[in-house]
Amino acid sequence: MLDQLVQLVRENAQQVVVANPAVPNEQNEAVIGEASHSIAQGLQDALANGNVKDVMSLFGSNGQVDNNNPVVNNISGNLISSLTQKFNLNSGAAASLAGSLIPTVLGSLVKKTNDPSDNGFSLDGIFSSLTGGSTNGINLGSLLGKFAGGLDKDGDGDVDLQDMIGMISGGAKQQQNNGGLGGLLGGLFGR
Repeated sequence: MLDQLVQLVRENAQQVVVANPAVPNEQNEAVIGEASHSIAQGLQDALANGNVKDVMSLFGSNGQVDNNNPVVNNISGNLISSLTQKFNLNSGAAASLAGSLIPTVLGSLVKKTNDPSDNGFSLDGIFSSLTGGSTNGINLGSLLGKFAGGLDKDGDGDVDLQDMIGMISGGAKQQQNNGGLGGLLGGLFGR
């Protein structure tokens, strides 16, 4: 998933990063890497914090990303912070770059994920990567049909959305503690 995400950011970065006079050419790849890291880390953080509904609402759209979604706001905010701190971009240029790139990339990610003829991304694969495999065996696209035996993680005698959120959140937290996507992305970009 990580290589595909980096490629997706790269495909959408031509105008926003490469042709942007605020980003020195020698920093283009590093900025693309930082945007990729911000997206992966932002999605994983949202899941780890139990914001499964907000992440699922992104993938439930047809690629029209709601800029008011807290996940989108957090990813954009983290990228803005990184761009100003690591690359010395002024806050206006960083906000403009993040405000354009993050929704565009997330929209492309959603469209590719929801396109049955595109094998590059799948909802199950994305969640599996973000949660260290804790969602393996669950068809997230038809989640309600999969709520059968073994998912009562909170021991309350029923299988419900809280069980799923707890399982996903726990897997994402464990993945973060094990180095998770950040560690893998760091290896790709020399962090």
